[in-house]
Amino acid sequence: MKLLFAEAPAPKLNLSKKLLLLNWPFILLITGIVLVGAASLYSVAGGSLDPWASRHVVRFCFGLALLFAVAFSDIRLWLRGAYPLYLAALLLMILVPFIGVESGGARRWLGYGELSFQPSEMMKITLVLALARYYQWLPPEKIWRPDALLPPVLMIALPILLALAQPDLGTAALFAIIGGGLLFLAGVSWFYFGAVIVGVVVALPHAWEKLHDYQRERVLTFIDPERDPLGSGYHILQSKIAIGSGGLAGKGYMQGTQAQLNFLPEKHTDFIFTMFAEEMGFVGAVVLLALYLLALLFITYMALRCRSIFAKLLAAASGSRFLAYVFINVAMVTGLVPVVGVPLPLVSYGGTSMLTMIIGLGFVLNAHINRNVTFRRSEVRALW
Repeated sequence: MKLLFAEAPAPKLNLSKKLLLLNWPFILLITGIVLVGAASLYSVAGGSLDPWASRHVVRFCFGLALLFAVAFSDIRLWLRGAYPLYLAALLLMILVPFIGVESGGARRWLGYGELSFQPSEMMKITLVLALARYYQWLPPEKIWRPDALLPPVLMIALPILLALAQPDLGTAALFAIIGGGLLFLAGVSWFYFGAVIVGVVVALPHAWEKLHDYQRERVLTFIDPERDPLGSGYHILQSKIAIGSGGLAGKGYMQGTQAQLNFLPEKHTDFIFTMFAEEMGFVGAVVLLALYLLALLFITYMALRCRSIFAKLLAAASGSRFLAYVFINVAMVTGLVPVVGVPLPLVSYGGTSMLTMIIGLGFVLNAHINRNVTFRRSEVRALW
């Protein structure tokens, strides 16, 4: 552990060196996943680039520029700015109930004219940065102490409460998963996780009473989708029909009846995996999941090679966020968890979600490029 907290000066890397250190196979892999998404969106639109496939590719090209910008940036800047960025994202989330844009009965966006974004997506990145910075300077022997656990728990709890107020139960759950995953990676005792699980179980009856009607309906539909097959259960029933009808080899590209005949709702966003499984079958679905698994193995490899706690947690937590999105989306469309509106990374149509996911992957590459960098407080000039 002494190596992780070394006070040796961090080496400076020029651009040519960073280009050599960049994990190009990983970039090619995520590009391949995006192209799978573009092909799926082309199929969803009935063989047209508009309105989704072309925008998906354009957004990825813009996101790719952001990925390189983040990957080649000085990791000390992110360590120095972690807390201010977190506070900025927190402030934007606080502003949402007052000046946010309402859609579908929920107020989750900030925007002007046709431009809008979800501050909660920004928070998913800055939360990782802030927690990773906290554990960078925390001595290993203090990780298990309750007083050392209070600051990170507060950093996680505040965005969770703000997300619940929007209301956005899915985002609140993602904050808990991302934050809890990073605490686990940092070495927090299993005892605390067990206490949280017991507390959640005890609080379930009270939490049930506080849920909105549509949220209760989602849970009841998850338990028994056929209780309202033409209403709240329609989405998941059609999703299961589409996946099951795909069989082993699928119906063929652009031949999925559930998607092409518009029986499948939200087929370009939350349920795009369903559409893909119907057309490409079990084999195609497994291949797509294998690509995600390969990406996660790349991320794990890059995280394990980092010397500093900050870089290691930054890469690993970004990977756990990537995993959480894939798992929740696939489990959601197959009926294993309630429908919560989580997109499939790099495949589902969506601007803010794609860009923030790519930025997160940019941090993974940044950590990999700076894997031999260690920090001194005097270098970082900590603001807090």
